[in-house]
Amino acid sequence: MDEEFQKLFEKAMNARNPEEEVEFFSKCLEMEPENIYVLNNLGIALYELGRIDEAISYIDRALELNPDYADAWYNRGIVLSDAGKYDEAIACFEKAIALNPDDAAAWNNMGLAYYESGNMGKAIECYRKCVSIDEEHAAAWYNMGLAYYESGRFNKAEESFKKALELDESVDTLNNLGIVYGKLRQYEMAMECFNRILEIDPENSAATYNLLILKRLMEKEG
Repeated sequence: MDEEFQKLFEKAMNARNPEEEVEFFSKCLEMEPENIYVLNNLGIALYELGRIDEAISYIDRALELNPDYADAWYNRGIVLSDAGKYDEAIACFEKAIALNPDDAAAWNNMGLAYYESGNMGKAIECYRKCVSIDEEHAAAWYNMGLAYYESGRFNKAEESFKKALELDESVDTLNNLGIVYGKLRQYEMAMECFNRILEIDPENSAATYNLLILKRLMEKEG
């Protein structure tokens, strides 16, 4: 690899922001127009700047040069999913997974695309596959909880959120677990979740509101 190109590529990879990435990757591309790694990374940098069409065009050029470039298929899926083109995104994630079946991130993001398109069953299948590959994938456990909740399977949602919470005590997970406990009429457990949120973030309006609703519900039911 040319020394000047190597220096530019390293600058791009260590850039402080997407604008710098675009600047340095563009210079790299002038030197090596068919470098698939540059094309792919330039596409992602443009995506981070919200330049979706340009991002897709560079990622597509990388895939024209190497149709078996799994990372490019994955990134194409991310960009399309963010643009709301879920069916196209799912097709890209399927390509990425066919090339790299143990890509937990691809399974998780394909699950997200199915979730956003309203297919909870397929979303849950994807999340389950993700956590079978990486049992400590907190985001997939959390996302699975959301999909189970939307399916009305509150006991399964509880299990998923509890697992996510073991891995990462996030406010969002605590809030959703509290809501699930409310659905299951486990009000004391719900209250514990919302109070824990307020310990972490005393000004959290969602937890404050949910506590208020919960107390009214408990008073109503005696």
